[in-house]
Amino acid sequence: MNLEKINELTAQDMAGVNATILEQLNSDVQLINQLGYYIVSGGGKRIRPMIAVLAARAVGYQGSAHVTIAALIEFIHTATLLHDDVVDESDMRRGKSHGQCGVWQCRQRAGRRFYLYPRLSDDDPAGARLKILEVMSEAVNVIAEGEVLQLMNVNDPDITEENYMRVIYSKTARLFEAASQCAGLLADCTAEEERALQDYGRYLGTAFQLIDDLLDYSSDGERLGKNVGDDLNEGKPTLPLLHAMHHGTPDQSAMIRGAIEQGNGPPSTGCCAGNDGDLRFAGNGRRSVAEEEADQSHCRAADPPGHALA
Repeated sequence: MNLEKINELTAQDMAGVNATILEQLNSDVQLINQLGYYIVSGGGKRIRPMIAVLAARAVGYQGSAHVTIAALIEFIHTATLLHDDVVDESDMRRGKSHGQCGVWQCRQRAGRRFYLYPRLSDDDPAGARLKILEVMSEAVNVIAEGEVLQLMNVNDPDITEENYMRVIYSKTARLFEAASQCAGLLADCTAEEERALQDYGRYLGTAFQLIDDLLDYSSDGERLGKNVGDDLNEGKPTLPLLHAMHHGTPDQSAMIRGAIEQGNGPPSTGCCAGNDGDLRFAGNGRRSVAEEEADQSHCRAADPPGHALA
């Protein structure tokens, strides 16, 4: 299924998500209204709320609470983006500078609607509301832990791949996982089906972040929607850098190590390319880590009833 088909399938629900965002952020405070406009019109990919919508439809959910769940997922995601930009001192997000989108000053208000209550109907399963709030709260805690872990890894070229994968699970994949899991809770899925949805979200979120990290060195700011090379300039040892450092020439490895330690490396692929001139996640013909995660996600997508995620 291509992106055009996915957008077609989710168009009505995603319009509801956008309407919910604007409704919940309607305020007499102009900056808060600007935040709502930024979320809806800022050009974000909406991957996370779309996962909630698709997962709900995949398991046959017929209500409307999934729209509220998806909006809450997007609120949480936007809050993490703005928090990251405060920590990283980045001046571009979703293709716009913070001055252009008018959001920088209200970054601390991003969590204003974390309490957005999943409005479930009488037809929704008993206990789903409380369980969904538990999942969301736990996800926010894990995301916060991931931010701390990432800060601890800054300027450290000796972190392990396991440590790196823990960070991207916490900061990215956990919210994907929550989005798909909550859809299963709404539909009163079996424990096995709920676990399949969780696995789908986790694998997809991991693959997404792996590719995003690679694009920091192989794309451009206009297409990416954020500054290129920020990871290296901030001393963040991502998997592409670690792989290039471990598989490059001695001079290349030393250059990358120094750039990570100092946090002032040039944002070009040339400074951190491996012997074959690229930044593959794995060499010697082995499939990339991102491809492996995507394959796992696809396998789990076939497990929920309806197979609508496959």
